[in-house]
Amino acid sequence: MAGLVAAGCVFFPGLFVLSKQTLRHATGWSEGDATVVAARLVSSAQAVLACSAACIIISSCRDIVEDRHWLTDAYILFATPYFAYDIYAMFLCHWHKLQVKGHEEGGARSTGAVVAGFLRREMLMVLHHIFMVTFCFPASVLWRQGKGDYFQGLLFLAELSTPSVSLAKVLIQYKKQHTLLHKLNGAVVLLSFFGCRVLLFPYLYFAYSRYASIPVYAVPLVAPWQCNLGAALLWPLQLHWFTLICRRALRQTGPAGSSSPRRKGGPVDQR
Repeated sequence: MAGLVAAGCVFFPGLFVLSKQTLRHATGWSEGDATVVAARLVSSAQAVLACSAACIIISSCRDIVEDRHWLTDAYILFATPYFAYDIYAMFLCHWHKLQVKGHEEGGARSTGAVVAGFLRREMLMVLHHIFMVTFCFPASVLWRQGKGDYFQGLLFLAELSTPSVSLAKVLIQYKKQHTLLHKLNGAVVLLSFFGCRVLLFPYLYFAYSRYASIPVYAVPLVAPWQCNLGAALLWPLQLHWFTLICRRALRQTGPAGSSSPRRKGGPVDQR
């Protein structure tokens, strides 16, 4: 167990540093540009790993409650440090953006002001990551007592939208909002986020209702409290972010185009 956690602690920050240095030397980008793109590359890499694990686990579980796959706990242990690393990566991206803005405006901010501004802007994402480490980790590894690997695999699929969201951020960073690639990627963001995040939690309850031959509305009465609490806290957050994504899409396709001010705090605006 400790070895997998340690591996995750080394892998994600190491991949970030390697990506940043490679981008700087290969493209001549500034420290800030390389940092922002490297962070998004690491997020995409984690998403690919999570979705790959999800496909293996889901396809191997015929009994959605009792069947087990070793990769379930292994990937949870390996990936948990990612959420702690990602908070730091998000802060670095925020710091570099402020440095560019401060240089342009001829001003500077104290470290405390930068941290406070970061927390105001990214509070939901930071709380989401903290919740993943402090609640979802013990719930997934200890409290579920070896049951429900199929459902855990489905939860890994929530990361399917991350690469397209990361690409959207890169395209926005380089002022490519009006390209065909950005429009096509926007459609992928909407579909993947809706399918793998918004519909995910209702499907978890629907799948168990079919397994147990009970109505969907009765599932919360028999499901472990950890599952109900996790869904009650995480699903509204996904709905909120999906609403922000839809609003951005409507602004970009409307007559005003992208001239409207950007809404902050959503998954497309983070970092």
